[in-house]
Amino acid sequence: FASILATREYCPPCPTILPHGSREDANTAAASWICPQQGASQGFRWLSSWNTSGCVQGSAERLQAGHQAQRADATPDRSLDWPQDWFVIDMEHSPNELNDVLLQLQVSQRGEAEPVVRVPWNEPVMVKRVLDCGAQTILFPWVNTAEEAEAAVASTRYPPSGMRGVMSLARMNNYGAANPSYYHEAAGQLCNIVQIETKKAVDNIEEIAAVEGVDALFIGPSDLSASMGHIGNPNHPEVRDTIEGAFRRIKATGKASGFLTANHADCKWALELGCNFVAVGSDVQMLTAAARAAAADFHSFCEKL
Repeated sequence: FASILATREYCPPCPTILPHGSREDANTAAASWICPQQGASQGFRWLSSWNTSGCVQGSAERLQAGHQAQRADATPDRSLDWPQDWFVIDMEHSPNELNDVLLQLQVSQRGEAEPVVRVPWNEPVMVKRVLDCGAQTILFPWVNTAEEAEAAVASTRYPPSGMRGVMSLARMNNYGAANPSYYHEAAGQLCNIVQIETKKAVDNIEEIAAVEGVDALFIGPSDLSASMGHIGNPNHPEVRDTIEGAFRRIKATGKASGFLTANHADCKWALELGCNFVAVGSDVQMLTAAARAAAADFHSFCEKL
């Protein structure tokens, strides 16, 4: 899914990386709105106009949107015309492999939305490969402790600060053609978002947010509700109370917060609570809704003929 992050002010796209383009691809499955007024004190490097997923030249006067795509070969070109500000290329719950991610990153350069790659798991091998493909914003699932957050950050940092393997010429440094300082500047050009999706993670919010290199904390209501014994019911009062408190605590740390739901009323609720960026839909969900609406419309019309 895609999300946008609006802090007070975002750094412009870094010239040492491949130029930003419309990053809206078919492998993203969630649309998002970001509220620039709810800025965090951190600066982020990734989305080109979002609330909490990256460093962009965010506007403080309007919300911003993104989406999530599930397959790279379905809608990448068409989605360039969509008005979202960022999108997620999902490798955790969608059938996106590395070549699919690469294709979507390539297509995204033609537009303005920032691609956020959600890796399958918090492990360094896939993170390294995704970064070498040119991704600059990584969403890490299932981060429950400060130690796990530290491991996530380490996988995005070159030694001695981390354990990212060094590739000489690849897409991440424009194949060496125009980015001679990439290895020294890469850490400042990346944005790391960790997902808070268990009760344990909620309990550790302050410790996770304190990890250097963690730029935003993203609340996943579905997994969180499951971990609290309310699977399939993220609107349970206990879950909503927990989410509300989590937003308040994340804001107090100075880090940005994100949220995902296809329920637009809940998205607005999250933004009102101080959430900086929200995913508000997915390509599959939007396509399904449009197809059902069209079918219902014409079935009803034909019945009256």
